[in-house]
Amino acid sequence: MLHKMVEVFKTNIEEHLQAENVISLLAVSFPECKINFDLEDCDKILRLEGTAFSSEEIIGLLKAKGFNCEPLN
Repeated sequence: MLHKMVEVFKTNIEEHLQAENVISLLAVSFPECKINFDLEDCDKILRLEGTAFSSEEIIGLLKAKGFNCEPLN
């Protein structure tokens, strides 16, 4: 049985369209994950829930698109 993970990231994504584009990008690489943003939060939270992803991959994909992304502890 696979262990379900939840990872939360602080981002600099401000606009809903940017968030939707990032969700689409991540969904291609991590189709089994539940992905959402909380743009109302001061840290512009990105949250992933799933079984097979790594924080480094998420951070790399967002940085490649010009966004800041760091794990929120």
